[in-house]
Amino acid sequence: MQLTVRMPDEFTKKLNVLSKKMGLKRSDVVRLALQRFFDENREGIDQSPFEKVKSMLGVAESGIKDLGQRHRHYLIQKMRRGS
Repeated sequence: MQLTVRMPDEFTKKLNVLSKKMGLKRSDVVRLALQRFFDENREGIDQSPFEKVKSMLGVAESGIKDLGQRHRHYLIQKMRRGS
C-alpha cells in the first residue's frame, strides 16, 4: 500500500538527515518509526474485548458475597425499594 503524507519542512529535513546517517531509504525510516509507535501504543490495537477490560475485573467491591450468583435478586429488590 502506498500512502502520501504531508509534513512540516522540519520533519522532512530530519528524515533526510536520519536516512543518510542510517544508510536507509526514507520510506524505511518511516516504517521503522511507525513500527516503534505501534509497539509503544499497542494497548487496544490487537486486544480482544476481554483483554481491554480484564484489569478492571474484580476491582469493585459491593460487600455482597453472592452478588455474582444472585445479581437478579438484588436488582429486583433494589427496584422495588425505589418505587
